[in-house]
Amino acid sequence: MSEVKGTQLPFDARAALRYLRRADPRMATLIGRVGPLRLELSPARSPFETLLRAITHQQLSGKAAATIHGRLLQLFNGAPTPARLLGMPETVLRRTGLSRNKLRAVRDLASRTLDGSVPDFTALAGMSDAEVITRLTAVRGVGRWTAEMLLIFTLGRPDVLPLDDLGIRKGFRLVYGMRRLPALVTVRRAGQCWIPYRSVASWYLWRAVDRN
Repeated sequence: MSEVKGTQLPFDARAALRYLRRADPRMATLIGRVGPLRLELSPARSPFETLLRAITHQQLSGKAAATIHGRLLQLFNGAPTPARLLGMPETVLRRTGLSRNKLRAVRDLASRTLDGSVPDFTALAGMSDAEVITRLTAVRGVGRWTAEMLLIFTLGRPDVLPLDDLGIRKGFRLVYGMRRLPALVTVRRAGQCWIPYRSVASWYLWRAVDRN
């Protein structure tokens, strides 16, 4: 059976699995339990559209978030752009269900995209992970976690460890047999041996939670 399934990744996934198995016996056991890597990249036309979706989904259930995002897309016939969003009256945007805070966030996103503060994917591809996080988190309503998800699931960066993700800490607790959720510093230190494939290790920690 192939050890890798899903969208083509911009790094050697088989090499990543071999590395993680050698580096960490607990991770090796987890990989054996979960099976093939199915880390799939999410297609997106632009960082603007990716972050627009992320902002509308924040702090909402999946169904409610999808409804609001769907209404927002309908306003622009499925193809929102920064200029069109800024040109749309706030009263109309609010009718989609956006809160005032989220309205300010999406308009800030649009403004920063137009002035180049939020780069396109070509420009992001040439930046380090830290540079991408710095540029994206300058947008109102976009935190480090959102930027890290874009790095992993859109850009396919191999070495991202989203410490603020509760699932990562839950998965770590399960895999390493801990009674309580580990401190962030504990996960960070343990994850040093996963470098340069912490994104792959993260994917397996999420699967540990799914299987529990």
